[in-house]
Amino acid sequence: MLFLVLGRGKTGSKIADVAHEHGHGVRVLGEEENRNAMALTGPFLAGFDAVIDFTTAEAAVSNMRACLATGARMVVGTTGWYQHLNDMKAIALRKNAGLLYGSNFSIGVQAMLRTARELALALPHYKFSISETHHKDKKDAPSGTALSLKKVLEGANPALDVEIVSKREGDHAGLHVIEARSEDDCIELRHEAFSRRGFAEGAVRAAEWVAGRSGVWEFSEIAAQLS
Repeated sequence: MLFLVLGRGKTGSKIADVAHEHGHGVRVLGEEENRNAMALTGPFLAGFDAVIDFTTAEAAVSNMRACLATGARMVVGTTGWYQHLNDMKAIALRKNAGLLYGSNFSIGVQAMLRTARELALALPHYKFSISETHHKDKKDAPSGTALSLKKVLEGANPALDVEIVSKREGDHAGLHVIEARSEDDCIELRHEAFSRRGFAEGAVRAAEWVAGRSGVWEFSEIAAQLS
């Protein structure tokens, strides 16, 4: 397959490396080469099996509008744009495109989301909180993953009001900790990314999955098919 990776950041570069390891061809476009999605024309995109976006929230929206309008298949790991999700879904469905989005493409984090739901169901009277730590250059806070964890916990137990504490420091790839506390004890559920490879591996496998498919999916809906 031939993939287009949008974003020359650390995650985008790692995705390109992993895609090569999987035997795929890769073209990488940095934001300086694609301002306001100007490079994403129909003839250019026609040569790619899927587009993988790990840019910024603002750039991702422009990129999605351009790509989905041509019927392209996209994997979007950028967060901070979900207020536009309904619009992006509408374009994808109208143009028979494919959109696979998610707050975290790590298979381990997907397992944490499933486990978090079970924990909230098992401990209905505990107080839950989330702490998350990422590198100092990450723009959005709380992280999309922390918001997904909060949504899962509160969905399993609507009585919960889960607080999120965010830290931005160093070059941390990502740490998420759920704490369930009572007067008698405390349980922690923790996921720490040692590098960006886990996210990149999930994104490449997601691109392999979405290529040739039409529709809209959140990554958690299909992650079990990849694990």
